[in-house]
Amino acid sequence: MTLSIPQRQMCRFSRLLVVALGFSLPASASLGGNFSSLETDRAHMNGSRQVLQRNSYMVHEIQAPQGTVVDEYVSSNGTVFAVTWHGPFPPPMQEILGAYFEQYAVALKAQSNEAGPKVYGHRPLNIQQPGLVVQTSGHVRALSGRAYIPDLLPQGVSINQIQ
Repeated sequence: MTLSIPQRQMCRFSRLLVVALGFSLPASASLGGNFSSLETDRAHMNGSRQVLQRNSYMVHEIQAPQGTVVDEYVSSNGTVFAVTWHGPFPPPMQEILGAYFEQYAVALKAQSNEAGPKVYGHRPLNIQQPGLVVQTSGHVRALSGRAYIPDLLPQGVSINQIQ
């Protein structure tokens, strides 16, 4: 059986996605959740953690040995209001989005149906739903993205600060 060029590309991408997901980083602190599990995240990722203090929030940066960096933005009340990532592998979306994963999955499926099968890895993803924004870009081994809850942004924090 001979596959067309688009079918071969999709098969190749599917194999790469399976490999990337196999190396996905476990995380426990999820969007909208409490920051108390950040040390658990660091341990699961076998990574190093650095805490950066900003005016009205903190950024907990976890770097895994494989090169992926996950930044968890925590408000002064201890709520994770945003998560960003960059590196060779994507984070496990279900874990970092927590209770927001279902909303993300529905929106992703809707975009996939509109744009066809090339949504994954071939175009930036821009989901802007009430109460959730997820944006990704890059290509295999150079991925980046951010997810945040607009209503939880601390006062005076611009979305441009979430990078």
